[in-house]
Amino acid sequence: MGEMGKAIGLLISGTLVYHHCANRNATLLSLFSDVLIVLLSSLAILGLLFRQLNVSVPVDPLEWQISQDTASSIVARLANTVGAAESVLRVAATGHDKRLFVKVVICLYFLAALGRIISGVTIAYAGLCLFCLSMLCQSSKRRNGELLERETPSEL
Repeated sequence: MGEMGKAIGLLISGTLVYHHCANRNATLLSLFSDVLIVLLSSLAILGLLFRQLNVSVPVDPLEWQISQDTASSIVARLANTVGAAESVLRVAATGHDKRLFVKVVICLYFLAALGRIISGVTIAYAGLCLFCLSMLCQSSKRRNGELLERETPSEL
C-alpha cells in the first residue's frame, strides 16, 4: 500500500493545487499563503483549547528539524537535476549534437504551442495525473508479479 498510498496522496494534493490555481485563478504564492494561514490558525485554536483543558503538550523543536544528511541529499539531487538539464541544453546550443539540437527545438516549440492553447497549471496537473497513473500501474504490476510467484509451485 506504500506506493499506492503515495500516488493517491500526490494525486489528491495535486488536485487541490490545480483547483486553487486554475479554477480560482490564483497564484502559487496565494496558495502557499492560504495554507500557512490555515495551519497557523489551526495551531492557535488547538493551543488555546489545550490551555483551557490544562493539557500539556511537550514541544521539542529538535524533532521538527531534518538531519544534515537529508538536507544535503535534497540539495544534491536538485543540483544534479539542474546540472543535467544545463548540460543537455549547453550541448544542444553549441551544435555539437545536431539530433539533440533538433529534439530540444521541437520539444520547446511543442511546449510553447501547447502553452498558448492550455494554461501551464493544466499542463502540470495532467503531467501529475500521468505520473500518478504510472506509479499505480507499476505498483499493480509488482503486486501481480508477487502473486504469480506465490501461486506457481516450485519445482525441486
